[in-house]
Amino acid sequence: MTLDTSAVLTLANRRDPDHARVREAFEGDSGPYLIPAGILAEATYLVQARLGHEVLDGFLASLETGDLTLDCGERDWGRVRELVRRYRDLPLSATDASVVACAERSKSPILTLDFRDFRVVAGEGRVALCLDS
Repeated sequence: MTLDTSAVLTLANRRDPDHARVREAFEGDSGPYLIPAGILAEATYLVQARLGHEVLDGFLASLETGDLTLDCGERDWGRVRELVRRYRDLPLSATDASVVACAERSKSPILTLDFRDFRVVAGEGRVALCLDS
């Protein structure tokens, strides 16, 4: 399963209205649970800013222990570029394109709440979304 920033934030925040359904989708997958390197800065910044240092520490601990796997995707940049160009009207950010490229390569579904962008890209049939709006 490839996680988007929205899924990371929702999983980390038990008070989020979507927490239960995102947690259920997460726990219903056997893993591995991939964190594309392209979302790491965004995810850690938002976790710390919105949820605090203790929650950030828990997220970083999950990366350290291997419960979450950082996927660096060194060879994905050509695909990221292609996606950003193809979906420039969305606009699809390089961050979101890195999630798509990671999911395509690993043949894993994307866990996200950002349906506006990812649903369009999933329409190609190369990636699946774990949740639907």
